[in-house]
Amino acid sequence: MNERPFINRMSTGMLTGLVLPLLVFFIVFLFLKNDQNLPDYVNRIVKRDVISSFISMCVFPNVFAFLLFNRFDKVYSARGVLGITIIWAIAVFMIKML
Repeated sequence: MNERPFINRMSTGMLTGLVLPLLVFFIVFLFLKNDQNLPDYVNRIVKRDVISSFISMCVFPNVFAFLLFNRFDKVYSARGVLGITIIWAIAVFMIKML
C-alpha cells in the first residue's frame, strides 16, 4: 500500500554499489589491456601487488552515487550504496592485512 518507489529502495542502492565498481573496472580494463585477456590482466594486477589500490579506485565512484541519492532524498538507496561501500572497504582492509 505505502510501498517505496524502486529508485528509493535499499536493494537499488546495493545493486548500484556492486555494479558501479565493476563497470569502472571494465572501463579501465578496456583502456589499459595492452592486448591482454581479462585473466592475464587480473594476474598482472595481483603480481604487482596493487589490487587493494585498484579496488579502491574502482569503488570511488560509489561516493558520487551516494551523494546523488542523498541529494535527491533517496535515503534508502543511499544506505544501500553506503553499506556495500563499507563491505568493499572491509575487503580492501582484509587484502592489506594478508
